[in-house]
Amino acid sequence: MTISRTAVIMPSFGSTNLLVHGVHSLLELYFVNVNEAQTSAFPLHLSLPLSFSVPLPPGTTWMQEIVPLVQSGGDLTPVLTVPNWDRVPWLEETRACVLNVEQRASPRLFSTHYHYNMMPASFFTVKPKVIYVMRNPKDVFTSSYHYYGMASFLVQPGTQDQFLQKFLNGKVMFGSWFDHVIGWLNAKDQDRTMYISYEEMIFDLRDSVSKISKFMGKSLDSEVIEKIADHCVFKNMKQNKMSNYSLVPNEFMDRNKSEFLRKGIAGDWKNQLTVSQAEYFDAVYKNQMKDIKYKFVWD
Repeated sequence: MTISRTAVIMPSFGSTNLLVHGVHSLLELYFVNVNEAQTSAFPLHLSLPLSFSVPLPPGTTWMQEIVPLVQSGGDLTPVLTVPNWDRVPWLEETRACVLNVEQRASPRLFSTHYHYNMMPASFFTVKPKVIYVMRNPKDVFTSSYHYYGMASFLVQPGTQDQFLQKFLNGKVMFGSWFDHVIGWLNAKDQDRTMYISYEEMIFDLRDSVSKISKFMGKSLDSEVIEKIADHCVFKNMKQNKMSNYSLVPNEFMDRNKSEFLRKGIAGDWKNQLTVSQAEYFDAVYKNQMKDIKYKFVWD
């Protein structure tokens, strides 16, 4: 019997130092130590096939909705009854161990914000499929700025100019967007990796769901594809308490400052960045990505 394997990976925002050094007490309890994760002692170092859902915000929540629905053949029960952090746990969280995910039926679904070179040893031996989601970094910056402002467990972003410097220099949680994307674009075994953009999903979610299902080896008819796409439209997901983070106490995510699921659009950076900030961002982007041949939809 052949057991399918699937992985989803997306770039995130954040400071690598938070993972390694645990500079914030809450995060220290919450995240797995990076050095430990890369050893054979890591609890998720398995010989069994895994299904990884590995997205980085923005886009993590979206993939935590789409992939389980594809896996379930369109059955909405899991996404309406199980919080997204339990149905597709993050590989870097200790919660993945608490949930005893090793006992879950294969293929297992995970998400992660890890850079390619931070993935645990089991990732390279099990060789799951990977769905890697990318987004215009200026929109990633915009979303991150609002998220840092509402999340009490993160260092406050400061002024927009200050946070822009932190973002472009990788001094945010999980490090540089540029390093993250370049690392995964240069990953080995690209035949088992699907690259997709947030913008593609915004433009044609139904087609994106269809491509994801085919990549996962799931044969879904057009009605099921339509059902999944309709449920995963941003305005519908925003109403799902199992996905909109309304279950998280306001003391940790202050929804008076910003909603977790904010707009779900492409190009919101135009409403956020000044002309000079956008020009500076473009100059840094051009220098950082000059050797990358991949054609991004936002270029």
